Amino acid sequence: MTDARNYDALPMNWVGDYSGKKALLTPNLEAIFDPHDGARYTYRQVDERAKRVATYLVDQLGIIKGDRVALISRNRMECIDLFFACGKIGAILCPLSYRLQKPELRDLMARELPKVIFVEDMFAALADDSVLPAPQPTVICFGDASDVYDAILATEARDVTVPMAMNDPFLYIHTGGTTAVPKVCIVPHRQMMWNAFEALLMSAGSPQARELVLFPLFHVGGWNVFFCLFMRNSLAIPLRQFDAGQILDMIEQKVINRLGVVEAMLQMLKAHPKFEQTDFSGLELITTAAAPCSNETLQPFWERGIPTNQAYGLTEAGPSNFAFLAREPGMEHIKAHSRKVGTPFYCCDYKIVAEDDRNKLQPPGEIGVLCLRSYHNFDGYLHDPERTAKVLDADGWIYTGDLAVCDEEGLVSVVGRADNMFITGGENVSPEEIENALRSHPAVAAAICAGIPDKKWGEIPVSMVVLNPGKKASEADLRAHCKELLAAYKVPRSVAIEETIPLTPVGKLDRKALKAYFTSREAAFG
Repeated sequence: MTDARNYDALPMNWVGDYSGKKALLTPNLEAIFDPHDGARYTYRQVDERAKRVATYLVDQLGIIKGDRVALISRNRMECIDLFFACGKIGAILCPLSYRLQKPELRDLMARELPKVIFVEDMFAALADDSVLPAPQPTVICFGDASDVYDAILATEARDVTVPMAMNDPFLYIHTGGTTAVPKVCIVPHRQMMWNAFEALLMSAGSPQARELVLFPLFHVGGWNVFFCLFMRNSLAIPLRQFDAGQILDMIEQKVINRLGVVEAMLQMLKAHPKFEQTDFSGLELITTAAAPCSNETLQPFWERGIPTNQAYGLTEAGPSNFAFLAREPGMEHIKAHSRKVGTPFYCCDYKIVAEDDRNKLQPPGEIGVLCLRSYHNFDGYLHDPERTAKVLDADGWIYTGDLAVCDEEGLVSVVGRADNMFITGGENVSPEEIENALRSHPAVAAAICAGIPDKKWGEIPVSMVVLNPGKKASEADLRAHCKELLAAYKVPRSVAIEETIPLTPVGKLDRKALKAYFTSREAAFG
């Protein structure tokens, strides 16, 4: 019997039925604009679609509470339908990246064990028999050239909603990290709802946002942007893929007034031929995330009078945890604090601890590891209690692995990583995963990988290998091998073949030395 005093564990009718509640509160307000086909959806229409999809999942596929529904797709209305449909019936939505290669997807599916997989037709090859786990799930292929999904939306809706608790799992989100096997984060309803509450508190009094959902919906960041917009009566505009020209047109036509991006996206906007002629007067704010954005990249937007801020969060503790809110008017104040992620969200605790002692707090001005605690913490890694224990302690603190420093004003900056992980174009990358891929080549005896700075992507992967005696392999061979095993953004841009790889005095891989090697090589060759 559930303890009625433990409200997070108490099933309630509204939990999960998010589109239904919004349809009741604001039925005629426009919620979503699909720029691909020009369709516009009110909250009532969004809920009507979700009810039909939910009924189909239950009646035709036998999906019940706790079953997993996988999804491989770009940002489309079908994804949003499934998000709300799964919420209604208590299914767990498992978005999978279409950037991954089959071995990566095979590993994730074997752990998530979906009962059904919805896959956009252009990615159908990623869900063939070589990838699917046993028991084999149903595969539903949808897309612009198929009428399969039309039949699903033609389902006669009935009430299939079930009471859900805030602690019930809602999403399984895979993320990179400091081990060779991608992690699967268990994201409960509590996490998504509390993060939406936090976003409302941080944006109180701001005008209605019209914002693109640019971050892919296989990331929690994409769902975070969408869900927060949806819950606060803003207009969400899902974009299927990044298109700098299309985005500049939408800015020019004032379709959007807010923009959330990573640094590489801003660089691609600036490089587009339309940039200089675009009217930016309708753009009220640019928020950057995933990694600190350089002043060099922000400068062209500052020159057009657009305020910017940095936001920070991570799947395990967010999706959002920090944001910089300007304390003074004017661009100079924003420029002076451009590298800061600012202050924690209202209901989010934080502390900065010494790298060598998690119990030692760092004073202002001293760099340490950022730790977070809030109602929007995740519920651990799927089937991985050991990795969970390393990140989430008994007092509810998430050890982020990010190095941070707090200034005398209470503003926080994220300055690096305490572990090996690096971020390229907004994607977390594990050096160990790349090293394992290289070592699987029959010619490779040893491998080391690290991320080095890159003006466009933030960081890029580079590697060094030692070959087995008598074996041959070129750099092109090794990169081609990695392309078969890893997503494109994980493939090392450069692979050096040497007699030895750098090691620390105690025999561990010396990634700092590897970074220095490539930095000096770049300087030598320009």
